[in-house]
Amino acid sequence: MPEKFKNRYRIPSNRLRGWNYARNGHYFITIVTYRREHRFGEIVDGQMVLNEIGKIVYDEFFKSFEIREELFLGEFVLMPNHLHAIVILDKNGCELDVKTPTQLYREPQSISSFVAGFKSAAINKIDDWMDENNRSMKKFNKTNPLWQANYHDHIIRNEQEYIRISEYIVHNPENWEEDTLKSDNQ
Repeated sequence: MPEKFKNRYRIPSNRLRGWNYARNGHYFITIVTYRREHRFGEIVDGQMVLNEIGKIVYDEFFKSFEIREELFLGEFVLMPNHLHAIVILDKNGCELDVKTPTQLYREPQSISSFVAGFKSAAINKIDDWMDENNRSMKKFNKTNPLWQANYHDHIIRNEQEYIRISEYIVHNPENWEEDTLKSDNQ
């Protein structure tokens, strides 16, 4: 397949080369809206106030953990244009070989399959909400994306790192004015 387009349309991966993302571990993930547009609500006095779309995204994120028994949620925050979470993948000793070469598809029970499933479920629920409430908003699709392509991840390697990242997530709304993901696209 890479020969088909001569790698012209290939987006470089920001994944850790050689790491199997279906492997048990603690992952700090960040998922951002397209063009960092504020879609989920606003920060008021250091607290996130969700709008209707934000409530749907929030609920769908938690539902993702209810339907996947191999995933556990550490800290989580939904911001006006992104979310941060610590996702713990634990397959009870059924992890795959670390030396598995990078695949061109999403492995089941992997971080990337979780993120793809969550993004898709959130968009579907938002579209349903728009239909049920006769909203005249343009539906989200390839020409009107809700999410940026891909997501950012960091593999948490020790307890000190876990504590530092947890504190960052918990205090993210209080630090909104200095947040590097904040934008003027409201």
